[in-house]
Amino acid sequence: MWEVAAWGGPCGRVRALEQLTKGLSVCPLSDPMEELVGLREGSSGSPVSLRELWGPCPRVRRSIRGGLEWLKQKLFRVGEDWYFLMTLGVLMALISYTMNFAIGRVVRAHKWLYREIGDSHLLRYLSWTVYPVALVSFSSGFSQSITPFSGGSGIPELKTILSGVVLEDYLDIKNFGAKVAGLTCTLATGSTIFLGKVGPFVHLSVMIAAYLGRVHIKTIGESENKSKQNEMLVAAAAVGVATVFAAPFSGVLFSIEVMSSHFSVWDYWRGFFAATCGAFMFRLLAVFNSEQETITSLYKTNFRVDVPFDLPEIFFFVALGAICGILSCAYLFCQRTFLGFVKTNRVTSKLLATSKPLYSALAALVLASITYPPGVGRFLASRLSMREHLDSLFDNHSWALMTRNSSPPWPQELDPQNLWFEWYHPRFTIFGTLTFFLVMKFWMLILATTIPMPAGYFMPIFIFGAAIGRLIGEALALAFPEGIVAGGVTNPIMPGGYALAGAAAFSGAVTHTISTALLAFELTGQIVHALPVLMAVLAANAIAQSCQPSFYDGTIIVKKLPYLPWIRGRKISSHRVIVEHFMNRTIATLAKDTPLEEVARIVTSTDMAKFFLVESTESQILVGTVGRAHLVQALQAEPPSWASGRQRCLQDILAGGCPLEPVTLQLTPETSLHQAHNLFELLNLQSLPVTSLGRAVGSVSWVELKKAISNLTNPPAPK
Repeated sequence: MWEVAAWGGPCGRVRALEQLTKGLSVCPLSDPMEELVGLREGSSGSPVSLRELWGPCPRVRRSIRGGLEWLKQKLFRVGEDWYFLMTLGVLMALISYTMNFAIGRVVRAHKWLYREIGDSHLLRYLSWTVYPVALVSFSSGFSQSITPFSGGSGIPELKTILSGVVLEDYLDIKNFGAKVAGLTCTLATGSTIFLGKVGPFVHLSVMIAAYLGRVHIKTIGESENKSKQNEMLVAAAAVGVATVFAAPFSGVLFSIEVMSSHFSVWDYWRGFFAATCGAFMFRLLAVFNSEQETITSLYKTNFRVDVPFDLPEIFFFVALGAICGILSCAYLFCQRTFLGFVKTNRVTSKLLATSKPLYSALAALVLASITYPPGVGRFLASRLSMREHLDSLFDNHSWALMTRNSSPPWPQELDPQNLWFEWYHPRFTIFGTLTFFLVMKFWMLILATTIPMPAGYFMPIFIFGAAIGRLIGEALALAFPEGIVAGGVTNPIMPGGYALAGAAAFSGAVTHTISTALLAFELTGQIVHALPVLMAVLAANAIAQSCQPSFYDGTIIVKKLPYLPWIRGRKISSHRVIVEHFMNRTIATLAKDTPLEEVARIVTSTDMAKFFLVESTESQILVGTVGRAHLVQALQAEPPSWASGRQRCLQDILAGGCPLEPVTLQLTPETSLHQAHNLFELLNLQSLPVTSLGRAVGSVSWVELKKAISNLTNPPAPK
């Protein structure tokens, strides 16, 4: 590279060209405009290329390039997490909106086919049932053929992963396409199968987050950080909820309540930032597509703002929460029992093992036949979509009072301005159709949860709870047609407010969450019923959490996933249970003075992943752990002559480089069950040694903890 002293005059340029010619003769493959650099006369800056100097506006271009470098440095000082989370939110919003767009087209095609096929009942029945049966069969067969992990909600498995258990390939990106295609077909069946997309979208969001994390690690060459990965997965779960309901606040809180037993406040901003980006982008796409004039809530309501409810109505809202809690216990028990029956029954288990699409088609045929509008579906409001179900149930007006002196006709076609007509029948009345809807949907939802395809189960129970609240609200409106007198003022009862409270209370009780109250407000855009809705949710949760595990925990139990249960019996006697009462006393320890023959025998006779290492056979002082794989590798590398001559022991191969892991955390026999349980949950542990004065006396793993918690909840009969 040649330095040019001055470039101001023509002589300097001539000298530069002469040096350029020489450079070409020496290095013919190099780019002279890039290799040749110099300084301006009188400048003290760094050398620049001739291409830059002879190009147009060199100073302006250098200033722009310097500004971009400065901006890059400032942006990356913020941290790459911001860009990661923003990318995640925008991607999930695009996927959610695109999926909704495609589903809307398929559902409209189904309605058009049903409407235009003619008056033949057979043809109309076939058009109503064959369509969802084909979609469900394809959803089940396609998703299961690619990967078995794409079926169901996905939240139970994610809870297991975040608790420290490794589920191989569950977050692999190859599951993404199968889940998206299967979920699209599931939702395209409409209200015939009556399923949602919250759970699968949480799974999809977490898969994208895991994939982006792996790409980031490979790009910058960092080592894998499990703690940070879990933080990103919890934030991704919030994005999954936010991009379905455009509800960032409740999305974050729901992900914390459902996915995490312990939550670090440091991760709060990650969830809110990602969820806000996703929700904003999701609603912005609706504005760009001219579906909305501006960014609004999904289910707008027009509840009375000045006096939304009277003070005596608080009692009825609490009673509604108690009813929802009792019904949720019945639903959870029946759902878990039936799911276990399907998995253990000889016929259904064989059908699910050999032909999942056939089982899915049979279940879909039953559900679609029941919802056929001219038949039983007439009393189930089956012509309404799931969105229209909520829009109609949140209606301000009392249907019972509106039909007390008149009988509106059932329209041949769905009337978008009077959706509540679908709930009315002159013989059944509003109360009959709502009651029949609740009774039928109770077991239909349970049957739908057994279909092995990607599907969410939150939205159906949300609508089910809204129907419970609507029924209670209509009964109160009929009992108090003028309203309840409070302070000398009479205000009419709004059944829509009770439907909102019922939706939040029942869904909160089923999932064991409080954030459903906030979700109800974000969905409707009104917070006038904040206090009664929250009281209803609390009452429902108080009953459900004391009687039944949540929907997701129940699925974990039925699927026999490794998951540490809560200690539900927080009585004073439970704090007296200590580690000494339930620890495993028969542990396999390896002493440093153990002969290699004995080490080989112990390693080959057990399948433990790690062995406790003690100082000597006599002292049993715990010094660390040794991995099974490392021991096997060290023993195989040991020459075969170690058996003759001086007896070699474990200390020799440890000195030869076999890695030893120190024990940084251990329990004592006096540690309480609650303390051990909190440690396992907080640190995502699988097992811990138990020491007394430094001596290894036992160990505690998930097996011992689960057995101790089970004995505490259901004490064994005395012998």
